[in-house]
Amino acid sequence: MRNDKERLLHILDAIQRMEKYAKKGKDAFYENELIQNWMLRHLQIIGEASQHLSPTFYQSHPEISWKSIIGLRNILVHQYFDIDPELIWLVIESDLPYLKKKIELILESNSI
Repeated sequence: MRNDKERLLHILDAIQRMEKYAKKGKDAFYENELIQNWMLRHLQIIGEASQHLSPTFYQSHPEISWKSIIGLRNILVHQYFDIDPELIWLVIESDLPYLKKKIELILESNSI
């Protein structure tokens, strides 16, 4: 069984993989279907890993919007025809750096 630390490492790995293509910019994201699919897949991984964190961990880290992360994963998996590329880009550009920083701080503090 995976523990919280392993789940956080999965999240961090997914973010780092996304960063490789995010640095190509918004235009590359909109123009390249493979980049879009890469990003969506890794957002799903982030949501899936987040969904399986322990309740104790959620309570210890309310500064992260776990419900939103999991909700996005559910939309990506179950309502894929309604995905808004502009919203996805905003998540990539605005939310992922914050999430990465928080996950790194948690891992560095060994508070799990």
